[in-house]
Amino acid sequence: MAVVSVFVGNLPWAATDEDLHELFSQQGEVKRAKIVTDRETNRSRGFGFVDMEEADAQKAIDAWNGQMYGSRPLTVNLAQSRPARS
Repeated sequence: MAVVSVFVGNLPWAATDEDLHELFSQQGEVKRAKIVTDRETNRSRGFGFVDMEEADAQKAIDAWNGQMYGSRPLTVNLAQSRPARS
């Protein structure tokens, strides 16, 4: 089965890669969990990505999209490939 990347938005600023890994492990094996940080300040940008098997990713999307986490409703969906920069 293919590994896909799941976008996780509206994360609390204090959330860590480990928190994200632990949260999504409830739906299946997490290959990688990474919160995106600002290059200059190294602070969270409030979103991240989780790599999982396709079936587990769909379970995670169904389970977490719109659910409250750290007093914020999460936005969870399949990650879209980034458009090429000109």
